[in-house]
Amino acid sequence: MQAGRERARVARPAPEYPPELPELRREIIIRDHDHGLVEHRIELFKTGRRDCYRVVVDGVEWKARMGWSRALEAVRKSFVRVGSDY
Repeated sequence: MQAGRERARVARPAPEYPPELPELRREIIIRDHDHGLVEHRIELFKTGRRDCYRVVVDGVEWKARMGWSRALEAVRKSFVRVGSDY
């Protein structure tokens, strides 16, 4: 019986594995023109988990593991609000 199960398992097509993820998975470039041109580069690298990233900001590691939503929230909170001139 075990041999029959093994033959059936081997006869089935191999499962399709997801493609290997690149080391640098996402990159956010921010150009702030409010007070002169300031550019920031946020790089999100792969980690052991598919839904988390190692976050590097302007060449310096910021967080060892962070999710996409938390990374976007941090970007949003990092830039001060500028009052209108009206």
